[in-house]
Amino acid sequence: MTDSIPVLLVEDEPHLAHGLIYNLEAEGYLVTHVTTGEEALNILQHTPYALVILDLTLPGMDGLKVCDQLREEGNTIPILMLTARDSQQDRIAGLSTGADDYLTKPFNLKEFLLRVASLLRRGQWPPAEKQLPRYSFGDNLIDLDTHQATTGQGTIDLTELELKMLRLFINNEGKVLTRAELLKQVWGFSPTTETRTLDNFVVRLRKYFETDPANPRYFKTVRGRGYRFVKNPR
Repeated sequence: MTDSIPVLLVEDEPHLAHGLIYNLEAEGYLVTHVTTGEEALNILQHTPYALVILDLTLPGMDGLKVCDQLREEGNTIPILMLTARDSQQDRIAGLSTGADDYLTKPFNLKEFLLRVASLLRRGQWPPAEKQLPRYSFGDNLIDLDTHQATTGQGTIDLTELELKMLRLFINNEGKVLTRAELLKQVWGFSPTTETRTLDNFVVRLRKYFETDPANPRYFKTVRGRGYRFVKNPR
């Protein structure tokens, strides 16, 4: 069984999508399903996935255009393209836009799962953490090597846990991080743990980096969900 590896399924045929989701989840994958290329590109802007399973024929932007745009943006995520078109020309078109593999409908379920597993072995999950020795936002400069931050409050020595939380926010800039994610990844707590530790840490970061901690611009609360770091607030 896999360890909840996140997979993005882009498929507009309801019956096929339902069957693929059922079987992928039975293998232990964590599946997100969207029905258009536009939705896929949007979600990939802020959420990391280990693999994209991409239908070629989609309403609006088709799979070839989605694949081509991802590669133009430098996104190297593995892509398994699905299509009802079985000509050699279509296969070449799919692979030439940057797809890693190509499967023609109807396909054998076992072969599909084997190809998914093969692409995941060749890819990198989880993605390597971005190495950012220095990171700036607003009037703040953080040196991730020396654990020091230069802020409007002066120079601050950051603790290991403060730095760990900052790295998590920086590497997920713009994305909502749930309380459960933060508790697990920073402290190793169970997602169901009742504690004010997280909130106290966020208050501390706001005190360090916000001009007005009571009205934060960078470390935002998303009511009912968690927190989001915004590097360039409007």
